[in-house]
Amino acid sequence: MYDYKTSLEKNGEIGVVDQVLHSIVYASGLPKLRLNEIVVFERGQIGLTISLSKEVSQILVLSHEGVKVGDKIARTGESFLLDISEDVLGKVLDSLGNPLNGVKFRAGDKRKVDIAPPLLKNRRLVVEPLETGVPLVDLLIPIGRGQRELIIGDRKTGKTQFFIKTIANQARRGNVCIYASIGKRISEIKEMLNAVEAMEANNNTVIVATSASDAPGLIYMTPYTAMAVAEYFRDRGRHVVLILDDLTNHAVYYREISLLARRFPGRSSYPGDIFYIHSKLLERAGNFPNGSITVFPVAESIMGDISGYIQTNLMSITDGHIFFDAELAALGRRPAINPFLSVTRVGQQAQSPLVRQLSHELSSFLVTLERLREFEHFGAELSEEIIQKLALGDRILEFFDQPRDVVPINMSVLVMAMIWIGSWKNQKKEDVKVKWGKMIDEYNTGGTFKKKIDDLISKTDTYNGLLNALRENNYGQENYY
Repeated sequence: MYDYKTSLEKNGEIGVVDQVLHSIVYASGLPKLRLNEIVVFERGQIGLTISLSKEVSQILVLSHEGVKVGDKIARTGESFLLDISEDVLGKVLDSLGNPLNGVKFRAGDKRKVDIAPPLLKNRRLVVEPLETGVPLVDLLIPIGRGQRELIIGDRKTGKTQFFIKTIANQARRGNVCIYASIGKRISEIKEMLNAVEAMEANNNTVIVATSASDAPGLIYMTPYTAMAVAEYFRDRGRHVVLILDDLTNHAVYYREISLLARRFPGRSSYPGDIFYIHSKLLERAGNFPNGSITVFPVAESIMGDISGYIQTNLMSITDGHIFFDAELAALGRRPAINPFLSVTRVGQQAQSPLVRQLSHELSSFLVTLERLREFEHFGAELSEEIIQKLALGDRILEFFDQPRDVVPINMSVLVMAMIWIGSWKNQKKEDVKVKWGKMIDEYNTGGTFKKKIDDLISKTDTYNGLLNALRENNYGQENYY
């Protein structure tokens, strides 16, 4: 993409590497060099200018190969650009936009990787729901199209499985899904790629990946490259889901780069502009007239502590957060989402009145259920009413345990309402889960059952009206389905 001889002939300036400090190069001899300009070294490596002074310039190396003192440098006169086309769908890219799975694609539009966020006047309100296919999220912590929702939790608490379900659900609807793996292990990148292919979602999915063995500069640029790809598809009228996994790792590499560049450290040795770096990146997402970018930045917590510096920074930037609780994961809950410590600030305004009422009733009931559980621990004698409520709560939590496939929102509403009116209350948990699976499979095939359910829910304005309609149609019978 960038050539040393061509750049030298174009700009006529030759710089020299004076000092190499890991991923930072100190160079001289480029008087017209600009900030954020790409440079090319004589052996083919490329770099990004991150600081300028009268004597030397600081350049961040964006290549796997090392740079030596005395190497010649040529200016390109360009910012970091990506060649993007529709052909990137189904590909795995590095942070320079090169395919990693050996499949080349035709060049298309050139897009800047680092730009200013769109102005407020160019945005629209978040008014459409984004279905993840996870009932607990779609009913209790709804996401709007164009929302920025932080995903936070310890390692191995089910965040990746949540992303796989979301990607599968959105890709099947024809929306573009972009997964950015920021300095992860190669095995984790392969796991995500295999999961996307198994879900038959790769035709609408792009993976932008850097592993922990890559250069810090490449890892640092990963979320910017992923955002540029998302903006390309947004400008072509597509709805995009962007997952940045994870920004705590990104902050660690940016801290390393900043300390090597001899910048003054702040709290926990992070640079003082880390909030600006992440907020500028995430503000590029949103709902726009021609398309949308819904972004899920990820923050990893340690032993359930969500009060860390980077974690709280990201909470203040985003429109809410979903907390994956390690204690719930240890109890076998999947997904291990704690609805009481999760927040969505704009998702509810995108819900239909029926789903909003269901969400409110469900939230109130779960709060009551937690109080009853505490009361139960004292060994007190329980009334029949309390026993029934505890049984209802158990059935609801059983449904929230993620089924084998994504669950459309109408099926989530239907099953939750049927649980509410007492369907399957005397049946074994294993038998009921089999019935739920059959209903979801039949709905996903798109036959008369799907039309029947969609018509029922679309014609019902209130949650109580839906419950009454189900009772009238005998949906509450023990042997239903």
